[in-house]
Amino acid sequence: MTGPKDAAAGMAARQPDRVPSKDPQPSVDRIDDLARQILKGDILLPKFQREFVWSKPQVLEILDSIARNYPIGSVLLWQSRQELKSENKIADLEIELPRPDYPVNYLLDGQQRLSSLCGALYWHGRDPRSRWNIAYDLRKQSFFHLESLDDPPPHQVRMNRLADPAAYFRQLSVIESDDKEELKRRGEELFNRFKDYKIAVVTLGDMSIEDVAPIFERINSTGTPLTTVDLIRAATWTQDFDLVDEIEKILDGLSDKGFDGFDRKSLLRNISAAAGGDFSSGSIDGLRDHTGDQLRTATQDAGEAYKRAVDFLSTEIGVPSEAALPYANQLVVLAEMFRRLPHPNGDQSAAARNWFWRTGVTGYFRGWNTGMMAADLKAVADVAEGRRGDIPVPTIPIHHDLWVTQLFRMNNAQVKLFGLALATESPRDLLTGMRINTTSSLSWSNKKEFHHLFPRAFLKGRVNGADPNCLANIIYLSSESNKVIGGRAPSTYLKDAQVRLGNDYAAVLRSNLVSDEAYQAALRDDFETFVDLRARTIASKVANFAGW
Repeated sequence: MTGPKDAAAGMAARQPDRVPSKDPQPSVDRIDDLARQILKGDILLPKFQREFVWSKPQVLEILDSIARNYPIGSVLLWQSRQELKSENKIADLEIELPRPDYPVNYLLDGQQRLSSLCGALYWHGRDPRSRWNIAYDLRKQSFFHLESLDDPPPHQVRMNRLADPAAYFRQLSVIESDDKEELKRRGEELFNRFKDYKIAVVTLGDMSIEDVAPIFERINSTGTPLTTVDLIRAATWTQDFDLVDEIEKILDGLSDKGFDGFDRKSLLRNISAAAGGDFSSGSIDGLRDHTGDQLRTATQDAGEAYKRAVDFLSTEIGVPSEAALPYANQLVVLAEMFRRLPHPNGDQSAAARNWFWRTGVTGYFRGWNTGMMAADLKAVADVAEGRRGDIPVPTIPIHHDLWVTQLFRMNNAQVKLFGLALATESPRDLLTGMRINTTSSLSWSNKKEFHHLFPRAFLKGRVNGADPNCLANIIYLSSESNKVIGGRAPSTYLKDAQVRLGNDYAAVLRSNLVSDEAYQAALRDDFETFVDLRARTIASKVANFAGW
């Protein structure tokens, strides 16, 4: 985009021939110079930066701001001879390696903006769906994402042509239309805008990573917010310890159990506890005061505890993945218990099972505050050290009406608990008697194997009490059988199924927590009596699991 003279001038302004003082050094640089310096390895993205998070519309918006000469904020660099781990790619583009023992500029603020510019100007990938497959429509005067790798019409210019002036102006020259002169003028204006657009740059001198980390946190507290994990990563990062890398190792180790998508902030609670703190946000914030060795040990201990806790959930409770877990913080507390108590005895395992069902059905974690965190941490320590036999949960009377009033809504904690409770019975299809794949159903990615025993179409206009979507009316059922049932009355399709399956049908009903009394109510098409009776059976099952 620039001639040799312009490029030389831009590089001279930023050439790192010496490390400046610690005082911030302001300058004004052409934005395309900054983009090229990133690709040449003169500006690097330190590993404690977050990954690229901007959406396609956000990428287009920053390009539009440049095209309109709107301000897009400043860039913060840290010039240093310290050799820090850095990304070797930006916007799907390879970054050149810096020369050894040569001062480079680490990008502290402006990653999303400069990544967007690098991707738009220099991308030559092969994925037509890439966020960097961008063009500018000279007629509409707007940026848009292409859906093909084929060349668009001449009045739609690929953004990566801007980095090659000869190719760019060659495309402008072949525009043939009544408005070609106006389109060429707009094309030249777009080129000059991206060539001449300047941005404020502030360069920090040779500071230590400890001094730079709080600056990084401060300037990244606005704009696209960083997560707690991002901030703690920045504050604790060293050449030998990267919090996000360590967390990813833990999650990779849980992938075979389906827990690799677990919330990273929840893991921080356990790392905090393993480091001698507690589950609270304040304690997590205190991780920045620990050494790399302390954090590595705490992270490894938390990771081993998670493996044991996930094994417990999958084998003892039947939780197939984190998607089926009623509350993420249930795993947090269990992991701390298994960190302190790697090999629980039978009574301790039973206490953990009871606690899981109690906290799930009572909605205990809906308001898990600092005081409750402290109480749970103490209780876990008491159980591990033999001072008590259970983890207490405040006694909240759970009436069987819960299963009548609670509607089937995906990702509701009590709905998930209901799904787990039914799964323990190895439910069978009401029409075919075949086993249902509850693991697939409990992924909660869809509802294809959760259906109504009393079809909604049948109940339409017939009931004034319980909602047809209440949990007491929900069963595991294949999509095929649900289509066969359609809007038929239970009194007809259940009788037909009983004739086909014969004496085995009682076992099929029990596997769906349908008692004989509830079945008789269904055969009378008595919806209100059915849901009341089935709710009692469900409540009894959950109470048994909870040790009530």
